[in-house]
Amino acid sequence: MAGTIDRNRELEGKVAIVTGSARNIGRAIAEELARAGAAVTINAKTAGELCEEVAQGIRKAGGKAIACRADISDPAEVKRLVDTTVEAFGGLDILINNAAIRTKVAFPELTFEDWVKLRAVALDGALHMAIASVPHMIKRGGGSVVGISGQNAYKGGAGGAHKSAVKTGMAGMIRGMASDLGQYGITCNVAVVGPFDTDRASGSGEVKLNDPNPKIPMGHRGVPQDMADLVRFLVGPYSRFITVQTIH
Repeated sequence: MAGTIDRNRELEGKVAIVTGSARNIGRAIAEELARAGAAVTINAKTAGELCEEVAQGIRKAGGKAIACRADISDPAEVKRLVDTTVEAFGGLDILINNAAIRTKVAFPELTFEDWVKLRAVALDGALHMAIASVPHMIKRGGGSVVGISGQNAYKGGAGGAHKSAVKTGMAGMIRGMASDLGQYGITCNVAVVGPFDTDRASGSGEVKLNDPNPKIPMGHRGVPQDMADLVRFLVGPYSRFITVQTIH
C-alpha cells in the first residue's frame, strides 16, 4: 500500500546497477538511488578507483554499495557484473543504462571504427545488460529499466551522427522492451539529458558551461542531480504505471 511506504526511503530493499557511474550523471544517479534506500553497484570500464570512491562514499553515508569494474561491451563481463551484484545483494530490481563513450567526430572524418566503438558500449552494451538483468527482475516480481539518452539523439548535433544513431537505437530498444516486460511488472523508460553542466574527460570535445542561458526555459543549465531526481522517480513505487515513455 502506498500509505506504508517511507517516502524518504522508498527504494529500501531494492537493488540497482548503474553503468558508467564513476562520475557525472551516472554517479549522481547512483548516489540518489542509495539515498532512497537501494543497494547499488557502481560500474565503469576503466575508472576502478573512482568507482570504489563512489561506493565508499555511499557506505560512509550509511548506504549499501559495491564497485565492479566491467566492460559492458563484453557479454562475459556483463554476466560477471550482474552475478556479482546478485551475490552481494540477493537480487536485482533496477537497471540504469548510462554508460557511453563521449566523442565528437565530424562526419567527413567519421570512420566505421568510430561507429562500432560507440555502438559496442551505448547500444550493444545496453542490450547485454538488459538480457542479463531482466531474468532477475522477473524472479523478483518486477523492476525498472531506464536508458539515459541525450538531446542530440533527437535534434542532431555537430560531430554526433554516430552518437545520435546509437542513442536513438538504445531508446527504441528500451521502448520496445516495455511491451514485452509489462506483464512482469517491469517498466522501461528513457530519460534524456538536456543542456547540463558536467565534467567531461579531456579530449571529449565538450566543455563545461555554467553561464545563464536565456534560450533554456528555466534560464540556466541543468546539473546531474536534476537527472538523478527524475530517475529516482521513474524506478520508484509512484511510477508503476509509467512505461514506454521518453522524458526530456
